[in-house]
Amino acid sequence: MTSMVVGVDTHKASHSAALLNELGVVQGGLEVAASAAGYRQLLGWARSQSKARVWVVEGTGSYGAGLAKYLSEQDEVVYEGDHPKRSWRGPAGKSDQLDAIWVAKEALSGQRRSLPRARGERELLRVLLTARNGAVEAEKQGLNQLYALVVSAPEPLRQRLGKLRAAALVKACLGLRPHGDQEAAVTAETLRSVARRVSALATEAATYEHQIGKLVAARAPELLALKGVGPLSAAQFLVSWSHAGRLRDHNAFAKLAGVAPLPASSGRIQRHRLNRLGDRQLNRALHLVAITRSRCDAQTQAYIARRTSEGKSSREIRRCLKRYLARRVFKLLERLDKT
Repeated sequence: MTSMVVGVDTHKASHSAALLNELGVVQGGLEVAASAAGYRQLLGWARSQSKARVWVVEGTGSYGAGLAKYLSEQDEVVYEGDHPKRSWRGPAGKSDQLDAIWVAKEALSGQRRSLPRARGERELLRVLLTARNGAVEAEKQGLNQLYALVVSAPEPLRQRLGKLRAAALVKACLGLRPHGDQEAAVTAETLRSVARRVSALATEAATYEHQIGKLVAARAPELLALKGVGPLSAAQFLVSWSHAGRLRDHNAFAKLAGVAPLPASSGRIQRHRLNRLGDRQLNRALHLVAITRSRCDAQTQAYIARRTSEGKSSREIRRCLKRYLARRVFKLLERLDKT
């Protein structure tokens, strides 16, 4: 029987699927609830339509995670689908069924599809990184609140706290006791309350970092041995890469990271520029490693000096460094997963 493609547009409460043959002709469609019963209904429908099929599920890391996991457990072939582009819709408008058709047609375009990211340890790291980043952002917001409150605080408090920053300010605010008139007493109590929240968030973030460090050290100690790579950067590499075979090669990994060079030539000038697309968290991790190595690694410093003498700008050199790091990290991860 002719192999078919099932494209699935996923949402929080429901999933819309479209079945296309190898010529891109729509053979049918179905909308089901985003639940275990809906997954079973969708799989039964697809199996009744074709004995040979592949699935392309949009949002395998979010709303489509449950469906992708269920289909994989049922020995179905599942690929990761792209989010429908607004430019594709044009005068045809938008609907969940049209988006599902678009997802399936993209799979038929001949481009190599990516496998869904693995769960297990990789998912544990993703959860911990997400929670840690949230705690750090909330801690920053709390510190900014402290700075703003100190600026307009009564004069005795402002003189005492005005020159303190970060941990020193939090420590001083934790030691405040309400005294004086009502304004001074309420301000001191509020500063102490905000400082408690900031301190708790810092402790929470440190706990997450400790857990991340233990997982990374057990999963990929060789990654931590690379100069400039810390537990947080290594964890992001593992999360974005996921597992061996998901990405075609180091070029695909560089494209995912947004460090694949984009041509930006004009006239006699032949150059490339930074890519603003891709996984920005992965890009940030590579950026931090590149900055660290440029400060403490003699080999990297010699490379920067050589490329500077050739007329390269600092941004072009940074792009080259990130591309080199992406290739090295990818090859190391692929090798570790095979040992």
